[in-house]
Amino acid sequence: MRRWLRVFLGVVLGAGTALAELVFVLSAGLALTALLILPRLRSRVASLSFAGAQALTELERRRLAKYLDSSHAGRPGGARALRYLAVRCAVGLLGGIVLFLIAYGAVGMLVELVELWATVGDPLEGRSGTEKFWLTVYLIVFCSVLGFLALTGLAGVAVMDRALGERFLEPDRAEQLRQRVEQLSTTRSDVVAAIHEERRRIERDLHDGVQQRLVALGMLIGRARRAGDDGDRAAGLLRQAHEESQEILRDFRDVAWRVYPAALDAGGLHPALAALVERAGMPVELRYEVAQRPAVEVEAVAYFVVSEAVTNAAKHSGAGIVTVRVEREEGWLVVRVDDDGAGGASVRGAGLSGLARRVAALDGKFTVDSPVGGPTTIVAELPCG
Repeated sequence: MRRWLRVFLGVVLGAGTALAELVFVLSAGLALTALLILPRLRSRVASLSFAGAQALTELERRRLAKYLDSSHAGRPGGARALRYLAVRCAVGLLGGIVLFLIAYGAVGMLVELVELWATVGDPLEGRSGTEKFWLTVYLIVFCSVLGFLALTGLAGVAVMDRALGERFLEPDRAEQLRQRVEQLSTTRSDVVAAIHEERRRIERDLHDGVQQRLVALGMLIGRARRAGDDGDRAAGLLRQAHEESQEILRDFRDVAWRVYPAALDAGGLHPALAALVERAGMPVELRYEVAQRPAVEVEAVAYFVVSEAVTNAAKHSGAGIVTVRVEREEGWLVVRVDDDGAGGASVRGAGLSGLARRVAALDGKFTVDSPVGGPTTIVAELPCG
């Protein structure tokens, strides 16, 4: 019922805007035709007409998205917008005619029923109550059938409105190819930047972590060698060296895991995320609802999205719990990470911007909703066939 009400309101508004569009299209057409002999004024009038057409087209685009569930990213300009308005005003006027017929039929039925049962000036005076009852039933059934046909016409107008939006408000093939080339160029540069940033991060991890521990290990072994006959001191130094070597191994495993977790090859995304949750150092609730395993490259990006989001929540947000949901929706692997922390995360930050580039490299979508005060929601949608 709510959906039908939205469609009804959309057609009503479309009928209203159709009148304005009809006046605009006729005025613009007459002005452009009259100024064919004046090239200077014609170019100025054409620019004004196209600007007005773009404004009305944007109004129609918003109406379609809000009331008819027909979203379109394209914003046609110039003559294409004018052509769209010329066709759309006819559809809008048709919707207005259907609405008028519905209103006229409803009012007419009420008038007939009042006249049928009124005691003063009864046009059917002398008829029995049974006859009036069956006439009333006839009117109600007949008008209900007409009302159903009118509502069907209203739905048809809405379908035509959506079809026009798909025809004119979406980029044409040349524009789609141009946008695709721009997107691929941007994605390629983003991937190069992400790889460069990843190399710098690995270098920092090795230099600031593993390398420093190796230096400390070498110093401990050297001190143990110089201890000579002091067996207790040498044993203590060797014990410290052994502990330091274990820390170095853990650091190496952490670096290798951040580069590419081996669990992805071993068992897929689910066990890799389960291991990540165990090492998170804070409460993390994992909900994995994917029956068929995605491609390896999709799994890798999904893993890093969760890893970075959980790390940020543990280090910066002060969150008490993080919820990770992974599910498959109509050819998309949707990864959603929610935390109840302080918020304020930005997609322009170093970590999240790198994730955005990783997701864009697979033609995915990446959004961050993190108002100050929280909560934070990070969503990555990855195509997975």
